[in-house]
Amino acid sequence: MEEAQYRCGYCLTSQRITAMPMHVEHMLPLAAGGTSDEENLWLACPLCNGSKGTRTHYPDPETGGKVPLFNPRRQVWSEHFRWSNDGVEIIGLTPCGRATVVALKLNNEHLTRARYRWVLAGWHPPTS
Repeated sequence: MEEAQYRCGYCLTSQRITAMPMHVEHMLPLAAGGTSDEENLWLACPLCNGSKGTRTHYPDPETGGKVPLFNPRRQVWSEHFRWSNDGVEIIGLTPCGRATVVALKLNNEHLTRARYRWVLAGWHPPTS
């Protein structure tokens, strides 16, 4: 949990501002042959974990090609995503990033409304 900074590996939502416990996410789901070894685990918020389910790949909305979803343990968030200018939406920069934004519904209306308030409070977006 410390390594993940107590925040979701996908949307970067902090457990501190939601007061919702993070889930332990299996990058490669158990149903797909994944293990519970530390190298296959990372934190995810309940929304992202529920949206990801057992998915490991999803079509890139720009190219239509099926690509692997973002792996927060092995990939660098800022190489695949950036925050919109107002800090409310996550913009996918790569096929993996774009597919992950859509598959995990990273900009769903409930989350973007909350992010708007977090921005106003000075809690969001994360700086690291």
